[in-house]
Order: sequence, then structure tokens, then C-alpha cells
Amino acid sequence: MRLRQVALAAHDLGATTDALCAVLDVEIGFRDPGVAVFGLANAVIPLGDTFLEVVSPVADDAPARRYLARRGGDCGYMVMLQTAAFDADRARVERLGTRVVWSGALPDIRGMHLHPKDTGGALLSLDEPVPASAWRWAGPDWGTHVRTGRVGALRGATLACLRPEAVAARWGALLDRAPDGDARGARIALDGGFLRFVPAASPAGEGLVGFSVAAREPEALLAAARARGLPTGPASVTVCGTEIELGDVG
Repeated sequence: MRLRQVALAAHDLGATTDALCAVLDVEIGFRDPGVAVFGLANAVIPLGDTFLEVVSPVADDAPARRYLARRGGDCGYMVMLQTAAFDADRARVERLGTRVVWSGALPDIRGMHLHPKDTGGALLSLDEPVPASAWRWAGPDWGTHVRTGRVGALRGATLACLRPEAVAARWGALLDRAPDGDARGARIALDGGFLRFVPAASPAGEGLVGFSVAAREPEALLAAARARGLPTGPASVTVCGTEIELGDVG
């Protein structure tokens, strides 16, 4: 069970991806025409062999448009985990009474999106690519767009919840991974990464609020963010209402 992709939702797709690419020194690898079925346009950016997606509603009835209104602006949207046991995961999801809002089965990947009202925290997708190194959602040639001068792969995602321990327990049951905790709150260990669950101040604040990446020369990255007028912390930058934590490579 591995964190393979996070998605952000933005009103202005171009401005958001421009900021991400400039600060992280990465590039767009794919624009998926298939997301039109959800009323969206998107851009997918490789971070090593993991991915950062930005979606933007283009249809008036797009669920993401309602989500942006509920969250009060640009924000984190979805967590996508890679699994090697999709059938067992699907059986567990059904046994726990969790609704599936979308599912698909293709020769090189199977996936399902779980109803956020049943999971809490954020929209969760479970996907099993074949082979394991593949990732259809990033397009046919994402490997040619990988740039690792400043950042490497995703390491973790942070979800804000009104009841973080309860949501962590729910996700733990869905993923068959017992949650633990550290000084920053409830946590679920993934293969090579983590999910963290922290308190939300209000229902509007519930959702994906941050993610972590491996970073080289974080000071140069922070300087690039400040030059664009983006909010920064000692080791983080905020883009699209989402805090990007910069961790050491290695």
C-alpha cells in the first residue's frame, strides 16, 4: 500500500500549475481527457515515480466545483494509493459498508474511488496498476517528464478532520493498516510513506491539507516560492491552499 498520487482542486488550472512547476522545478507530464467525465480539466506532474495532479472544474455541475465552494477556495482534493491486492481491498470495502462512487477496470489498472462521507478526511482512491511500476493516470510517457533536481517522490499526505482519531481508525480498517501516532497526531504507515490525521477547526476545513516530498536544497526552493509571493514556513510552502512539506532526500 503506497502513496502514488495526490490531487489538488483549483479554480485557475494554469496559474496553479505554473506556480507548482516554477517552485518545485518540475513539469506537466500529461493532461487526461478522460477526466471530462467528472466535469474536470487536469494536469499531472511527475514527482519521481509518484504524481501531483491539479484538477479544475469546467462543468457547472462538477462535484469539484461544489467541493471548492464548501472548502472556501483552492484546496487539496484526493489521495490515491497503489495497492497490490485490489480484490481483497474491494471485499473489505464492501464488508465495511463503504460506498464506491466510481470504479474502473482496464487491462493495465483497476481502481475505485470511495465516498468521502463514508471515509472522512478526503476522497480516497485505491488503484492496482499492472505492472506495479506503471501508472495509466499519468499518461503513456510520464517517465520522459520526470525532473528530480529539486524534489523527489511523495512521502506522505496530511488530512484535517473534526475527529482525527476516528477517521484514522476508519482509514486503517479500510486499508488493513493499524493506525499509530506521533507528536503530530494519528498516523498510518504506508510502504515508504504515511498518512497523517490532524484536527480541523471546522467542517469547511476537513480535507487534504498538506503533503510531503523529498527535497534537495530546500532553501533554494523556498527562495523561489518567496519570489512568487507564496506563503512559506521554515520547511514548507503553501500552494493551492495546501502545505507542501519539504523533507530531506534519503
